[in-house]
Order: sequence, then C-alpha cells, then structure tokens
Amino acid sequence: MNIVAPLSKLEEILPLAAAGADEFYCSVVPGAWMKRFGTSAVSRRAFSNLSQEADLEAAVTQCRALGKRISLVMNAQHYTAEQLDCLLELARAFDRLGGDAVIVGDPVLLGCIGSEGFGFGLHLSSIASCRNAETARFYQELGATRVIFPRDMTLKEIGRLTKAVPDLEYEAFVLNDGCVFEEGVCHSIHLPRNLGGAICMDRYSYTYARMDRADLSPSETEALAHNDQRYLKWLWYRFGCGFSVTDAGYPFGPCGLCALPALREAGVTAVKIAGRDAPLTRKEKSVELVRRTLDRMAADRDPARLMDYAQALRPSERQCASGYMCYYPEVLRQRASRVIARTG
Repeated sequence: MNIVAPLSKLEEILPLAAAGADEFYCSVVPGAWMKRFGTSAVSRRAFSNLSQEADLEAAVTQCRALGKRISLVMNAQHYTAEQLDCLLELARAFDRLGGDAVIVGDPVLLGCIGSEGFGFGLHLSSIASCRNAETARFYQELGATRVIFPRDMTLKEIGRLTKAVPDLEYEAFVLNDGCVFEEGVCHSIHLPRNLGGAICMDRYSYTYARMDRADLSPSETEALAHNDQRYLKWLWYRFGCGFSVTDAGYPFGPCGLCALPALREAGVTAVKIAGRDAPLTRKEKSVELVRRTLDRMAADRDPARLMDYAQALRPSERQCASGYMCYYPEVLRQRASRVIARTG
C-alpha cells in the first residue's frame, strides 16, 4: 500500500520521502488564474499551495528523481466555463512536465480532462462522494482511474464497491483532518486558523424551544445539554484532539491505522494522509507513523497484533477506546465482539 502525503512547499519533499511517503499531492495557483479571476480557489484549499508554477515543475522533477509519484489537485466542487479553460491549460502543462495524476472533484472538469487523452491518471477526489458501484462506473466512463473514498465510509461499503468495480485503483483516508459534515456537499472554504478557520469549527450560540411553545421539562433540558456536550467532545476528536501530539510528535486525531489489514483485503492500494496546511513536522511525523504501521503489517499479518502495535505508538488508551478517533470504528467493535465471544 502506498502512503500518499500532502505537499505545500518544495522543501517538504525530501524529508517526507525519507519518512516513507510514496506519493505526493499538491496544488498550485497560476499567476494568470489570480489575475483573471481574483481568487485562489483552484482547489478546496485556498491556501497551503505551491507558490508558483515553477515550483510545480521543480516538484515533478524531484519526485521523478526519487522514484515517487506526484498528483496535482483541482478539486473544487465546480468551476465557471472560463475557469475550466484555464484548468485545461494547467493540465496540459502538467502533462508536459510528466506529472503522474490530477485529482478532480467536479464531474465537468473530469470529463473535459478525460477527453484530452493525457498521459497522467485521473483521481476522483473525495469531494465527489463516490459511495457505490454505479457512481464509480459513471466517473470511470468520464476518465477516472482511481477513486479516493470520502470520509466515513464503512469497510463493508468499501469492500462492496472495490469488488464490484475491480479495474479502478482505490485510495482511503488513514490519518488526520476529520470532516464534521459531508464534504461533498460543503461549500465553505478552509481558511487558516488565524483568519477564522473553517466554518464548521465555529461555536454558535443558540437556545432550544418546543414546537408547541410549552416549557422544556427538566429531563428534556438535561438530555439536550448531554447531547451538546457529546457533540463538542466529538468535534474535539474530529479536529485532531485539539491538534495535540504525543511526546514523540505523533499526531492524535482521525486515524485508520487499525483498519489497514481490512483496507488491504478490500483492495485499497493507497492510503491518504490529510493536511496540506499542516506544518512540516506534523506531516513528517504522520508519514512516519503510517510507515511504521505498514512495515509492521508486512512483517506480521495478524490484525489483532497490528492493532495493539498501532495503538501503542500513540499511548492513549482513553482516546483509542472512545472510538471517536477512528475513521473505521467497526474494527474496534469487531474486536470487542470477539473478546466477548471468547470470554462469554
């Protein structure tokens, strides 16, 4: 399984490759794009992109020399007709450079690029919310060669799709940056935290009222307060457990390490580390964490022992046991069921 790592600066390539990354993904905002449209929204990340087109050429050259793959991100949900023309020019330039793949979320852009016969692959962004075989075949007809699964798909759903459409590549999230809502229908932008952050991180003030205008009973008030606290706890886990790390620098937060054997069994060939806007240290430690777990899986194919190993890399029994930190919490439930069966 390949580790797919986020990239926002040229100087990140060598340390991330040394940590164990096999593939990189990045975006760039061409100067002509900014002059013409006055926005940096080439991809879903308005910031944390390569600073200029020359950097993209240098990144492709470095990755090729290292034997690594690099993908260019163009995954906004939709574009204007003029923007599509500009992106096609960027795709042509990327093709001439020898880039490996373009990540696309808009079906119109996917169809336009797919019809050009470029030499690179076309990876369907998680933004496209491809959750079943019919959707996968539709995007395959438009030119998609790999599907990046959206967050919060179950292992059963993933396995059913890969089995039904075996001639596509598949990529799944494995670490960092959980999304609170369904990102495929999210139309907000991800600003840096010092500019307000993502809208889903806002804390709104609100009150509850019954539809019949009667006063809330004490039990209703208590239940709503309990629900609010549980939601805030869930948010904390989804946003990296307060962006906290272990003493060794390994990040807490959304994680699928324990599910790696199940993902491999399902036919997933690449696992994605999220966080283009993260500092290099966080990216480097994230890649190292996934690489160590994959290396262990190659040496020991027992899923239970791998789970113990992965959880021990970030010693926090409470956080792992909560299930809130899991991209694929069913692996914890399956293990608990097996333990109950053995002891019951």
